Amino acid sequence: MINTLYGPIPQEILTKAKTLKLLICDIDGVFSDGRVYMGNNGEELKAFHTRDGFGVKSLLNAGIEVAVITGRQSTIVTNRMQGLGVKHIYQGQDNKVIAFNMLLEKLNLSPEQVGYIGDDVIDLPVMNLCGLSVAVADAHPLVKKGADFSTSIRGGFGAVRELADLILLAKGVLDQAHGTSV
Repeated sequence: MINTLYGPIPQEILTKAKTLKLLICDIDGVFSDGRVYMGNNGEELKAFHTRDGFGVKSLLNAGIEVAVITGRQSTIVTNRMQGLGVKHIYQGQDNKVIAFNMLLEKLNLSPEQVGYIGDDVIDLPVMNLCGLSVAVADAHPLVKKGADFSTSIRGGFGAVRELADLILLAKGVLDQAHGTSV
């Protein structure tokens, strides 16, 4: 076990994280707390945590690709992810394995080089194919059971940042990616 600011991490998880070249994230329940707010005029609202955004930018600055695959379709997601610099945005994906395979081909990666963070059973088929599968702290029990690792932080409250920090730590570039090296 390696002690981190988030708690102890098994060495095998850090070993898997070190090989990652792509992190795929679900949206609802991972980047957001899973709740969807609907206005009287049909508008949809979601809250995104700035810590997760910093984690994404840190990964991108370290040369690690980030993608999102989500079952829902939302302009909010497009705007948020584009604002963070995420180029690979797959929405309306009932079968997330299709988008996963497209990403592997597009980026010329093997499944072992990909991490995935999810919260619900729709994420399990992709999680079962990845080199590192991660469940957020408040994920469905079946997802937590099937994941290699669970974050200590709930979805929508910095879970993506926790995973980003873990990946950057495993690669030995955490301080540089955060811009805190001296």
